[in-house]
This record gives sequence, structure tokens and C-alpha cells, in this order.
Amino acid sequence: MAEFGAFDILGPIMIGPSSSHTAGACRIGKTAMKISSKGWKSVDFFLHGSFAHTYKGHGTDRALVGGVMGFETDDPRIRNSFEIADEEGVKYKFIKTDLGEKYHPNSVKIVFHYDDHDEFVIGSSIGGGAMIIVNINGIELEFRGEFPTILLRYNEQKGVIAYVSSILSENSYNIESINTVKDKLTDIVTLTIEIDRNLTDEIKDAIINKDRFLEAKYVEV
Repeated sequence: MAEFGAFDILGPIMIGPSSSHTAGACRIGKTAMKISSKGWKSVDFFLHGSFAHTYKGHGTDRALVGGVMGFETDDPRIRNSFEIADEEGVKYKFIKTDLGEKYHPNSVKIVFHYDDHDEFVIGSSIGGGAMIIVNINGIELEFRGEFPTILLRYNEQKGVIAYVSSILSENSYNIESINTVKDKLTDIVTLTIEIDRNLTDEIKDAIINKDRFLEAKYVEV
């Protein structure tokens, strides 16, 4: 028999109306903001599937804007996120699109525009306020945002997983999940490690600030 927690039955504490279209969308937006570099100038939301068809009625648009501004799913400011964004000079745009059949119907591609480049994150709302990040700047992965997560990209080399896991183990961190995705054309590896609690600044510095990584991020949920 399947086991269910209270969260699965009652759903998340949220500003409605929909756990999938509102709470899930807000979590995608906030997680994408944390993953991406700071200093973006504007953001575009490419809405896929049912997100594209019902985003106004279900508040998906307001939830996404609130998410990239750092609002939690139960923040009443979500209802006024457009007005708040306009006051703070946050530029945003919604575009209906088709991301392809491989993506969940409740998906969005969030593109952050900077002065000299763009970054994007694709996320899917999978029900009950839960979400999964499935693509970061063209790298396919699975990141559910349930635990603090270390995201590393590097040229294929030996010892990276052992290096990171040994630091975590020595400091009594438990690894909740670990996944690698390798780009066969470039030999660039994307490593995601979910841990049981937040990193201290000292441990974060020991892992993140190393020349061996092309890109290193730490995301707290």
C-alpha cells in the first residue's frame, strides 16, 4: 500500500486557486531565480501546455512573477505581483509556446535577460504544489527543489564526486540524492547533490569556490 503524508493529502499552504497552476508555478519561479545569476534586467515566461491555456484564470502569471521576486507560495503579495513588479521596475513578458511533447503540460521556460547574455530554466508543476526543474541552460536534469542543492558543471574528470561527498561526510551532512548528466558532445558533466540541511558558509566556500568547476551554484529552498 502506498504511503501518503499530510502534505500529499491536504496540499500546500498557498495563495490559490490551484496548487498546480499557482503554488507550483510560484515555486518554479522562485527556484529559477535562485538558480540563475543575479543582475538580470528582464524576464520572459514561455508558457507550455495547460499553462498556456489557463494561465490568466488560474493566476499562473501572477504566481510566476511573484516567484522570480522571491515570494513564497503563501505570500498574499502574489495577488498584486504585477503591480509590485511594475513599482520595482521588474520587466516581464508572457509568451505562449510549445516546448515539445517530452515536457509536462504544466511547464514554463523562464528566460532571464542580462546586458550581455541570457540564461534559462525550464520547470514543470507536477501536482500538489510540487515542481521539478528539468533543464538549466540546455542541460537536462531532474531537480525537485525539496532539499538544499549543490549544482556543479565541469569538464569530465575523475574525483569530483568523491571530493564533494568527502567534504559533506566529514561535516556530518547526509546526501539525499546525487545525479550526473553528461553532454556527450562537449564532455561537460552536470552534477546535482541534494543534502539534508543548509550548508554553512565555510563548507559552501570549500565546495563552490574551486577553479575545477565551470559553474558552481548552491540553492537553498
